[in-house]
Amino acid sequence: MTQRTLAVTGVDGFVGRHVARLAAADGWRVVGLSRAGQLDSGLSSLLFDYHAGDLAMQWPASLRADAVIHLAGLAAVGPSFDRPQEYIETNSAMVTLMCEAMLEWGAPPRLVGVSSGAAYSAETTTEAVDERTPTAPTSPYVVSKLLVEQQLGYYARRGIDTVIARPFNHIGPGQGPGFLVPDLTAALRELPPGAPLPAGNLATERDYTDVRDVAAAYLMLAGAPSHEHPVYNVCSGRAVAGHELLAVLSSALEIPVPQTIVDPARLRAVDNPRITGSAARLRDEYGWAPQIDIAQSIAEFIAA
Repeated sequence: MTQRTLAVTGVDGFVGRHVARLAAADGWRVVGLSRAGQLDSGLSSLLFDYHAGDLAMQWPASLRADAVIHLAGLAAVGPSFDRPQEYIETNSAMVTLMCEAMLEWGAPPRLVGVSSGAAYSAETTTEAVDERTPTAPTSPYVVSKLLVEQQLGYYARRGIDTVIARPFNHIGPGQGPGFLVPDLTAALRELPPGAPLPAGNLATERDYTDVRDVAAAYLMLAGAPSHEHPVYNVCSGRAVAGHELLAVLSSALEIPVPQTIVDPARLRAVDNPRITGSAARLRDEYGWAPQIDIAQSIAEFIAA
């Protein structure tokens, strides 16, 4: 059997590293792409080849692959409010250059484009949202992701086998600052005993999945012989409030749960009170289900 080649954009990012590890273990020949001039040995040892460069400026002309998982791009919601046009232009340009190059390949690949569960309407607060739920532009980040989805739909009509993944919040080993779990962890480690913890709105509830389960879902979509739908949610189906995460983090760090005070600078202009997703499509078609619970995910994030 011929070994298949998988290209992973943003391979040195939080999710990309886990995708590369799982794909290499599954027998893929993994080609990585990112901006970094040089990768660390732990990641580079997993790769068959590596292309460094700004994907918003150029796609590597020599690259060919059987499947592509597109993870590269600006990914944090909060900073997008201060840099709206940068988010829209950067995330869109990458898809244009990538897909225009793929049209020249002769045999267009399976392209898994990673969007976001944040795309769903702010009015959805109680029911688990599935892929038929209306979307809404609640941040410049979401605007960029909805634009990318439209682009992928266009290139699907041009012959590229695109499939869109909408992951909800994910956590786990290797996650960097700018997201709730890493930021709360850093704040807890620096907090003087007995002091209150400045935080955003920890009453909001989100659907969290371990990054390794998310990576497995992307790999499943990349390698499946076919897909019945154009869009798949990747999520746990359970909403967890920020204060619940704070309690789990405090327990893992072996410190008391601190009192919190609201820091207005950490509040978002538009913030859904509760978001829970349904991954029924992914489960029913491929048998995917999360394997790692939040407590294990947080414990291994802290250990890493």
